[in-house]
Amino acid sequence: MDINQALQKLYSMRQFNIKLGLDNVMGLLEFIGNPHKKLKCFHIAGSNGKGSTASFLSSILIEHGYKTGLYTSPHLVRFNERIRINGVEIDDDYIGKFIQEIDEYIIQHEPTFFEITTALAFKYFYENDVDYAVIEVGLGGRLDATNLIENPIACLITSISLEHTNILGNDLSKIAWEKAGIIKPNSKVFIGNLVSEAELSIEKVVEEKNAVLIPLMKNLELFNDHVELLVKGKTFKIYELPLLGKHQYLNAALAVLSFTKTFEIFNELKISKGLRNVIANSGHSCRLEKVNDSPEIIFDAAHNLEGLETLLNFIRSRKQNYSELNVLFGVSNDKNYEEMIIKLSKIFNNIYISSFNYPKALPTSELKAAAVKNHISVIEVLDKIAFIEKYKTTEKFDSLLVVMGSIYMLGEILSEKNVKIS
Repeated sequence: MDINQALQKLYSMRQFNIKLGLDNVMGLLEFIGNPHKKLKCFHIAGSNGKGSTASFLSSILIEHGYKTGLYTSPHLVRFNERIRINGVEIDDDYIGKFIQEIDEYIIQHEPTFFEITTALAFKYFYENDVDYAVIEVGLGGRLDATNLIENPIACLITSISLEHTNILGNDLSKIAWEKAGIIKPNSKVFIGNLVSEAELSIEKVVEEKNAVLIPLMKNLELFNDHVELLVKGKTFKIYELPLLGKHQYLNAALAVLSFTKTFEIFNELKISKGLRNVIANSGHSCRLEKVNDSPEIIFDAAHNLEGLETLLNFIRSRKQNYSELNVLFGVSNDKNYEEMIIKLSKIFNNIYISSFNYPKALPTSELKAAAVKNHISVIEVLDKIAFIEKYKTTEKFDSLLVVMGSIYMLGEILSEKNVKIS
């Protein structure tokens, strides 16, 4: 089966339906030999920041000489981006061969897109003999398809915010409990900067599982332009990361703390190199990523309120650098888009809206209606590529354009062969 046939098969498997529960994926993994049971995994959950934290951790592992698998979602342009070893994407032939081998199983049992992809990642990492695998949770934690990892090297929970409330619950303590479902007996549990009610919920699970809780904020000091992490009796400064925004200091610090406390080693040069090389080692992008200098254009996958607030804090800190602030916004229909567009109107001079080719993409008509309801002026963009290319020629070279919202919209832009992001 070639890659096109394999992906067509994958995308037909109820990609956009969520089937929380482990029975289906357990059966699939057993069918392919339970490769997950033979892997040493770092398991990462969280509302925001889990992809960045996973990428930082993976990069640090690589710089220490470990062959490292990285499984994240969603992808920007190519499906292969989800599964990497030492930064190199899984190859087309392996994907095609895997889907061919389980084709009859798929027909009989109808596993979901994410269940198949998770099984593919586990098998690929096992057959390529990785030293460690860094696994990002898809949604929630307790019932996520990745949660068949039995004895994780460490569990990380980056942040907790209100998200997917129809599935995970409508309060922070409930959502935290769901994400804490990745915690296994006697495991090390690293947590980021959490509100007290979320932290208390996780602490209860840690106690029940006889696990060890290691909070980032008890080992971290915050400054305006950097953070200082206490590791192995030494102070490690984190600043000037390739991923922009102060929130990335916390993601990087959580990755560093997890690595040093897990392995009980501290090599400042290798850790610093891992943080600097995070994009090259992991392919992680579109998180406050500058894609053009003059005028400045930034891509950011801020797809929920917490992610948006992080983006806005970053813009506020640099607002004085620009003559004009512009945003191109597109989002999925399951997000709080009305509140998001209200928040955008408080800081941006011009709000441009667009949609994208994705079943859950919010139509611009609904974004417009939300804007009109709140007396906010918006401008519809039909051709995103042409809009961005034209913006590059604007006379306002000291202006800023932020392209933000759904990662599927950003991926659609980047996948266009004619667009040149430089």
